[in-house]
Amino acid sequence: MRSVENALGMEIPLNAQYIRNMIMGAHAVHDHIVHFYHLCALDWVDIVSALSADPKATAKLGQSLSPWKRNSYEEIKGAQQRLQTLVDSGQLGIYGSGYWGHPAMKLKPEVNLLAATHYLQALEYQRKINNVVAILGSKTPHIQNVAVGGVSNAINLDSPDTLNMEKLFLIKTLIAEANDFVKQVALVDVAAVGAFYADWTGYGKGVTNYLSAPDMPMDTKGTDFALPGGYIPGGDIGKFTPIKSFDDPFFEDNVKESIKHSWYDGEWNRHPYKEETVPNYTDWQDDGKYSWVKSPTFLDKPAQVGPLANVLCMFAAGHKPTQTYATQVLDTVSSLVGSKVGVDALHSTIGRIAARVIRCAVLNDTLENQWTALVNNIASGDTTTFNPPSFPKGEIQGFGYHEAPRGILSHWIVIDNGKIKNYQAVVPSTWNAGPRNANDDLGPYEAALLGNPVAEPEKPLEVLRTLHSFDPCLACAIHMVDKNNNEIVRVRAL
Repeated sequence: MRSVENALGMEIPLNAQYIRNMIMGAHAVHDHIVHFYHLCALDWVDIVSALSADPKATAKLGQSLSPWKRNSYEEIKGAQQRLQTLVDSGQLGIYGSGYWGHPAMKLKPEVNLLAATHYLQALEYQRKINNVVAILGSKTPHIQNVAVGGVSNAINLDSPDTLNMEKLFLIKTLIAEANDFVKQVALVDVAAVGAFYADWTGYGKGVTNYLSAPDMPMDTKGTDFALPGGYIPGGDIGKFTPIKSFDDPFFEDNVKESIKHSWYDGEWNRHPYKEETVPNYTDWQDDGKYSWVKSPTFLDKPAQVGPLANVLCMFAAGHKPTQTYATQVLDTVSSLVGSKVGVDALHSTIGRIAARVIRCAVLNDTLENQWTALVNNIASGDTTTFNPPSFPKGEIQGFGYHEAPRGILSHWIVIDNGKIKNYQAVVPSTWNAGPRNANDDLGPYEAALLGNPVAEPEKPLEVLRTLHSFDPCLACAIHMVDKNNNEIVRVRAL
């Protein structure tokens, strides 16, 4: 939507901005909880070891780390019994492929049990915050309310069928419930994992050019943002350059994509407005084409995107909540390891994971602020949520960006006489998963794997740790089509 609105030079009603912001923020909190606990934690937490832990000692440990009300003996013992029942059934499901007992796993049984308990609790809280997306977006995933010019949510405080105070206060309650879990559980857990695996601050650094988008616009034009973004070259936060608006040429002019090593026709290196996507598979070539993913660059260099880039850019921009939560996590790690751990430790595999939870805490605070801004604006008498677009004759072009859970997402559009002439999406996993670019520079995944230890080549847990720290989504980075319209795969929901 933002790319089309940018091409049309549109302003968006404040209510629509706040509603969009809350949908995106709630989705990201949901995503970050799921990533840390359900997609990443079991690279570090040994579920089998948790079965031998002492629940009373585990509860005592949890209560020493956090005031979380559900770190009780009863809750932890119940979680252990649920896991034991699953193991006894012989049907391990998602736990069946874990590298349990791997030499790189080094948490004590009680720490494993505490993390496993929080894994199960996280299933509840990711669902609660995702309800915010469903209420405001009509469904989740694939929300239904966003349109060029705003959102389709009608606001009428006296109608049960529109966005009213009952729904708004339900949203407020859900945000508060997620907030307790994020602040009292996730922030503590990521600090504990970081401390126990402090050696992993030395692995996975890779590309240290960081790019992130400013987001959560607080005005109708997209020039004032609740969350800053920009670019950091070479990991030096002192050289941070902000991206200032939805029209900023600093971003618009400096994005390119290369297909020198990608399975598309040609070897060009172009701006998204000038791109084409013509598949041309050539099989694996060590020095040629070896990936379906394109290679994005910013200022002609590879850039890492994602929560680490976002946190570092917001930290460099002086964003107080980010500085507060980052300092809190680093201070907790420092106290656990007995030595000072600074911001530089974030340039690593474990740092990417920590940054995602830091960002999760920042977003939860931002959600509360967006809720207040929306309610206050409605109270002023403004219920507008949509400005109708008007498409001119001739050719126009525009771009739109958003700081998605995995990093900066940008769409680029060329419109000719009201019809789409060219459309390109440069998505987070393309930035991070891209192969070597036009200058043969390594992409972030490739660069981050250099120097990683591998204790057992047949069980490359350490490789998974670094790749999972990016939260990869190749389904986002590429799309598979058959030019003859043959069916590729069919998925049936049970």
